[in-house]
Amino acid sequence: MSESTERPEIAPPEIGQLEIARPEIVCLCGSMRFAEEFRAAQRELGLAGAIVVAPVESAWSGEALTDERKAFLGELHLRKIDLADRVVVINPGGYVGESTQREIAYARAAGKPVAFTYPV
Repeated sequence: MSESTERPEIAPPEIGQLEIARPEIVCLCGSMRFAEEFRAAQRELGLAGAIVVAPVESAWSGEALTDERKAFLGELHLRKIDLADRVVVINPGGYVGESTQREIAYARAAGKPVAFTYPV
């Protein structure tokens, strides 16, 4: 009998066999000028087992967005807050801009816990 050098195929678990507790959903908020800090927070929270939702990455690229697109993305982000169990504000140096202040107020009004990466 010859040995195969191929790796055995790993079958996915049957539905119902794999039980994972519902992960925490964390929504990141903050200024788009802190793109690297957002990525670091996403990495850290994701590796800790959280589902992380954040502003649309294209908004971090510095590309020009129309006022209509900005308004749409702002409303979309509020829906992400609705989905979240808690909010983490990315605010190096304690900076919290106008849009982020609106998101914080929205989250608090919805009863979501809000934490900051730097004291405010």
